[in-house]
Amino acid sequence: MAASEEEPEALTEQLDVARRLENLPYTLDHVAGPGGDTDPTLITFPGCVCLKTPCLPGTCSCLRREKNYDDNLCLRHIGSEAKCAEPVFECNVLCQCSDHCRNRVVQRGLQFHLQVFKTDRKGWGLRTLDFIPKGRFVCEYAGEVLGFPEVQRRIQLQTIHDSNYIIAVREHVYNGQVMETFVDPTSIGNIGRFLNHSCEPNLLMIPVRINSMVPKLALFAAKDIVPEEELSYDYSGRFLNPLDSEDKESTHHRRPCEHREKTNVYEARKRASPDTEQLVP
Repeated sequence: MAASEEEPEALTEQLDVARRLENLPYTLDHVAGPGGDTDPTLITFPGCVCLKTPCLPGTCSCLRREKNYDDNLCLRHIGSEAKCAEPVFECNVLCQCSDHCRNRVVQRGLQFHLQVFKTDRKGWGLRTLDFIPKGRFVCEYAGEVLGFPEVQRRIQLQTIHDSNYIIAVREHVYNGQVMETFVDPTSIGNIGRFLNHSCEPNLLMIPVRINSMVPKLALFAAKDIVPEEELSYDYSGRFLNPLDSEDKESTHHRRPCEHREKTNVYEARKRASPDTEQLVP
């Protein structure tokens, strides 16, 4: 797969075969599905006014406390370096900063050559043909954004032979509230659909917001990834949220990580400021 996700050059022969076999319409972004509270294509965030100065914490309205990315476009807090998933807000289409702003990463799309391939035992998989440094954005997990009743309906219709690609993103925000986002790439999706589960994944899923509160489910490199290495993430999200000592004591009975079908639940613990509609660390 080429560096850009735009069709047709970015879609290699392997992806074309996979799409034909699985009858998968391709989308670069989330699409509105039944029951979703918000159309993911709507623009509801205001833009920053950083016309003559770079977007920096304290002056850019999209950056509340610190930069999201370093000078090499790597996510600054990732894996064991982050005690919880930090909220990420990128500059959007209404911002006055340039397209080269360093707070525009996920929206640029694929920057590495990726390849859909047939694995020995797990069906289709996704691997990189390039070296990917730790912290770099790799791809999104895109599909239909659904309401919970529709999620329940679709799961009830599944048979034991069906894979479940629906992912539930639960974000703990201010005052004990929980924001939930349900994404299903079964009928329409992108290359993220071909990612397999691993108990020792090389990708982390981070909700990234750009134009609205509907997050893009962005996958970042959790470590340096070498060419030809299969890309994977932990469907349970536990790799992103390591337990502290108290949590470990209370969950010692939890089942160990094992092979999973694509039944995805991702938990991100966040705090929201009562003074803003956006989530901030």
